Amino acid sequence: MGNEQQEEKQGIKNDQIREMGSLNLNESKEKHRIKLLTIIGEIEGHEAVSGNTKSTKYEHLLPLLAEVEDSEEIEGLLILLHTLGGDVEAGLSIAEMIASLSKPTVSLVLGGSHSIGGPLAVSAKYSFIVPSGTMIVHPVRSNGMFIGVTQSLRNMIRTQDRITKFLAGHSHMTQQRIEELMLNPTELVKDVGTLLEGREAVREGLIDEVGGMSDALGKLHEMIDEERAKKSKN
Repeated sequence: MGNEQQEEKQGIKNDQIREMGSLNLNESKEKHRIKLLTIIGEIEGHEAVSGNTKSTKYEHLLPLLAEVEDSEEIEGLLILLHTLGGDVEAGLSIAEMIASLSKPTVSLVLGGSHSIGGPLAVSAKYSFIVPSGTMIVHPVRSNGMFIGVTQSLRNMIRTQDRITKFLAGHSHMTQQRIEELMLNPTELVKDVGTLLEGREAVREGLIDEVGGMSDALGKLHEMIDEERAKKSKN
């Protein structure tokens, strides 16, 4: 490959990383075609976050995830997570879309995946967390104006129930245990909830395995090989 072609290829990769936080991985010895997706900073919903805050925009991720599902060129998805949470509705919509993908998906929690980052972490078919990574499970909060009536409280409880059901449905934890951790008053200063470090998150059943990048990629390659074998039989 000539220098001009290499520079053009690198330029495309740089644009993908800068604009979408994503990259195509297709140069492994297995020749698997993997889409790498990063979910970094605050999950941005209908309202834009501060210009000084790193954010992941759901209007960018949804079309990208649709492309992953529809493309014959993409065989698997690797998701890297380091988020403190953000917009609940946007986060749940992304998590539901990841969970609905028919292709192999693996997530890797790096620094942390807090709040609505929990559903995002468990939405993949298999999840990893680094030993120093953290998960924080806490009740739903309201950032904007809150009307102090029974209906508002009921809606927050229903939203919280949607989150705990999703977590239970895509992990090895029961909804009851998730709610216990969510309402724990002894773990967090000036708040209720629970912080789980890497191995604790695995022991609780929230995350599948402690591991790093090589483990996550290795698992995804294994899942893609299994998917190829199924297709070849058919």
